[in-house]
Amino acid sequence: MRIVVFGYSTTYGCWDYEHEGWVNRLRRFLDKKISSRVYNLGISGDTTIELLERFERECKPRIKEGLEELSVIIIAIGINDSQFLNDKKINRVPEEEFELNIRKLIEISKNFKSKTLFVGLTPVDESKTMPVPWDKNKSYKNEYIHKYDGIIKSLCKENKIPFVEVFEKMLNLNYEKLLEDGLHPNSKGHMFIFEAVKDFLIDNEIINVD
Repeated sequence: MRIVVFGYSTTYGCWDYEHEGWVNRLRRFLDKKISSRVYNLGISGDTTIELLERFERECKPRIKEGLEELSVIIIAIGINDSQFLNDKKINRVPEEEFELNIRKLIEISKNFKSKTLFVGLTPVDESKTMPVPWDKNKSYKNEYIHKYDGIIKSLCKENKIPFVEVFEKMLNLNYEKLLEDGLHPNSKGHMFIFEAVKDFLIDNEIINVD
């Protein structure tokens, strides 16, 4: 099995001091269960714009034509698209463009004989993200994150693509304690996302670890 994971800083594993992120946790779990290769292609700061520029190019060498083993494409993207630019009073990637970009990612993924799924976005602690301390011009707000998460969820339903719910599940917890800096998950937050993705893959029989 080959699993190719695309996304941003949380996908890459930022602020997980224990196991370097939820994707690496998934890799370690699968290494003990089945023969697999997990490729972490998360890049800090990426939006759907940057992901589209590299998506097909990075899929091709990892999901080769004629490959007999099962391939899975996991996409976790969108929180940077929802970022609010305080000076311009707009989202970094407007909702209409974001929806179009997600549609393009879905269409490109159909070129590969793989199972594709999306992982939902994570809520933020607005007391620390409006604005973020490292850039006073940038803010993250749950209202916008929820809208962009909803766009992904709606397009997944429309295209019959699996969607791993994260936002609503985290809101039902004391989720601020799962965040390192108000934006990025800490080790417990990464464990939460890993468990959500792992259970989804197993429950929907995308992977078989028996």
